[in-house]
Amino acid sequence: MKLLTTAPPSVQFAPGTYLEAVGTLAQWNEAAGVEGMLIYTDNSLMDPWAVAQAVMERTRRFKPLVAVQPLYMSPLAAARKVSSLAFLYGRKMALNMVAGGFVRDLEQLGDATEHDARYDRLVEYTEILQALLRGETVTFSGSYYTVANLRLSPALPPELMPDLYLSGASEACAAAAATLGATRLSYTKPPQDLEPLAPLVGAGQIGLRFGVIARETAEEAWCEARSRFPEDRRGQLAHKMARGTTDSIWHQEISQKAEDLHEARDGAYWLFPLRNYKTFCPYLVGSYGEVAAYVGRYRALGYTTLVLDVPSSEEELRHSLRAVELGGAEVLRPEPLPQS
Repeated sequence: MKLLTTAPPSVQFAPGTYLEAVGTLAQWNEAAGVEGMLIYTDNSLMDPWAVAQAVMERTRRFKPLVAVQPLYMSPLAAARKVSSLAFLYGRKMALNMVAGGFVRDLEQLGDATEHDARYDRLVEYTEILQALLRGETVTFSGSYYTVANLRLSPALPPELMPDLYLSGASEACAAAAATLGATRLSYTKPPQDLEPLAPLVGAGQIGLRFGVIARETAEEAWCEARSRFPEDRRGQLAHKMARGTTDSIWHQEISQKAEDLHEARDGAYWLFPLRNYKTFCPYLVGSYGEVAAYVGRYRALGYTTLVLDVPSSEEELRHSLRAVELGGAEVLRPEPLPQS
């Protein structure tokens, strides 16, 4: 199970402070053996490519996973970002292809495309993008994009072809991921809800995202969890409002799960931070062994990638990695750096 982390959202920082924060977080994770970092995009956040460059500038091998929304740039512009960063740093990166977003964001961009059709558009976009990155001269005429004799410069070395991810939980997303050969990223239900559907869940490359709060004992972990994420009525109202402004299948499903569960909890699986609008993913809370057991069950279901939520500190990251490594997530052992 490949292990990644998440960049903190820039809206939580004052101008001038985010650069140091995201760079330090990337350095913690690289030193601890995490492969890379998911970097979000929406209308409220700073440009994810700028964040990716900041991360690459401050690390040696860490891999940015950049969210790519077709409404923000052409396939050629995205391909040039990838090849330019490869040209500058000689580094591989990863792309998280995003079909939609908040309804408000789409309306601001004048996009009224239906949910499933957005995945059709994303497939066309990504096929052009991949062909450019492979060094092909691209001529393409589809329902959404048309290009003629298009080439990429600077060229991308074949060994730096980016890993490809696709975000979503719908059937349209699963079909698009299969077409593109991408790993599908989604937020997940408790493993016992998924195990009866194991053959369906494990179809194709799939990944999940959650936060971890783990300690020697479950009591210590839950004490830390409740201290870090107290009840917030204003946050609960904000979450309900946000839920009403998205047609995302996963967001609707996980939000409903948060309302249905007593105390938003099912064993170690905890949705209280999401219900209070403090994060957008479930948490696993418990002893190292309890959290590891949940990770192992997801791994047995066929999940190939784990994206951890933003750690609150370097010490908290160590606690999380101890638990997920026990469950089968791959923590990379640092290699000696080349002599300068």
